[in-house]
Amino acid sequence: MSKKILLIEDDKTVRENTAELLELSNYKVETASNGKIGIEKAPAFLPDVVVCDIMMPEMDGYQVLENLSKDDNLRTIPFIFLSAKTDHKDVRRGMNLGADDYLTKPFEEEELIDAIESRLAKADILLSNETNQKPDSSLQSFEALKDFFRNEPLKNFEAGEHIFESGQTSNSIYLIEKGVVKTYKLDENGKELITAINKVNDIFGNLSFTKQSSLSEFASALEDSSLYEISTEKVKKLFNEHPKAMFEFIDQLGEHLSETKSQLMDMAYSSVRKKTAQSILLFSERLKKNKLSQIRISRADLAAVAGIASESLIRTLSTFKKEGIIDVEGRNIKINDFEALERIV
Repeated sequence: MSKKILLIEDDKTVRENTAELLELSNYKVETASNGKIGIEKAPAFLPDVVVCDIMMPEMDGYQVLENLSKDDNLRTIPFIFLSAKTDHKDVRRGMNLGADDYLTKPFEEEELIDAIESRLAKADILLSNETNQKPDSSLQSFEALKDFFRNEPLKNFEAGEHIFESGQTSNSIYLIEKGVVKTYKLDENGKELITAINKVNDIFGNLSFTKQSSLSEFASALEDSSLYEISTEKVKKLFNEHPKAMFEFIDQLGEHLSETKSQLMDMAYSSVRKKTAQSILLFSERLKKNKLSQIRISRADLAAVAGIASESLIRTLSTFKKEGIIDVEGRNIKINDFEALERIV
């Protein structure tokens, strides 16, 4: 089935020409002449990717992205900005709002197709990762307990923001609704020792129900995250009224501890080089590029799929480039030696 592209562009000539080249590339295209029309069409069309100009009448591209981000059915759709502006402030503003990519007009046909394919490849990889994960047998019965958490206000944390710090006194438990949170300790030299990577539906915090104690670790958001916070007293009351919920909670914690052990093992034994090589090869495979051709991948996307810090990824890419394995030109990566990457994996 053809992937669907919503193209929002006020310039008629650019809109028609871009729509034609996308249709020739086997995409199903819906067009809108301004942002207001675009957000009206999006819910019914449900595109796989949105390509949107920034400067438009009625509603600009920034407003379009903000509006789509408020809809749970649309906020995860990859969003690509088209802009005649080359000012870094405008690009940074768009990316900070949540855009996945941008192209500066005039752009080449191959640039647009590569950007779209890269967004689709990332979405496909992340979806495959979710599908291939071991199903959580307790999750279905755990829904009632999660609903109990959701009676509390939703709290939002930006990437890098602390949720709590070691030494604080707390009687709160957190459920992750969106995002990823790391918990960690600091050794005597101030080096960070990660104790867990918590994802959506995971619970963390002060899990002592018998006494109030100081927290022994830090927690911070690895990406923009939304959490429900509930007091242990409320959870204890629920357990007293519904003993079955307590056993479901224990099962959930048991599986989470098992996952945490696996994560720590992976972090200890899977090198950054291996993760970076795996991710480049994975993108190359999903983008179905012939060997030795260039693929357009943002460093943020590579880091997200590899599960490593952007700084570590950039250093590793530089090393690969020095070794002649790849060439890096702007946002394009050219693989010179597939076999070398495969040996690293």
